[in-house]
Amino acid sequence: MGEHPYFYFVKHQPDFDAALQELRQREFQAGRYNPAVRFPEFPVGPDSPAPGAQHDSIEDAMADSNADGTRSILDINHISEEPDYCAAAPLPEEELLRLFDTEKPTREMIEENDELFELLERGQAVYIIAHKNGIPDEIFFAGYSFD
Repeated sequence: MGEHPYFYFVKHQPDFDAALQELRQREFQAGRYNPAVRFPEFPVGPDSPAPGAQHDSIEDAMADSNADGTRSILDINHISEEPDYCAAAPLPEEELLRLFDTEKPTREMIEENDELFELLERGQAVYIIAHKNGIPDEIFFAGYSFD
């Protein structure tokens, strides 16, 4: 069927795993995951559809999604220093420089760069710190579904 990209911006905090877990809970509670919504829409914003959780837990949703995965951040359950399945890893410094000509890209720079998605493997995600006036402002999580 082909993989499906997903991406989110969340408020910056120094604990990337905490940010990831909060994002996962938010998207689960909103019901923006397969199979509750077969193909969730991105980017997610305040007006995005939110049918509510259709399962008792993230684990139940993942089991019900079978090999397709949830097509969302729910498939990513931890932070890793290196790319790995079901993990979000930092985009390497050399890729930040190649893609953005800086180690401190802004949200606008990230949003305008589709080449980033060419670096991602199915079932994996990356995160990038988005800066505003040179200061960390948001965390960008992006990945591809398993299917």
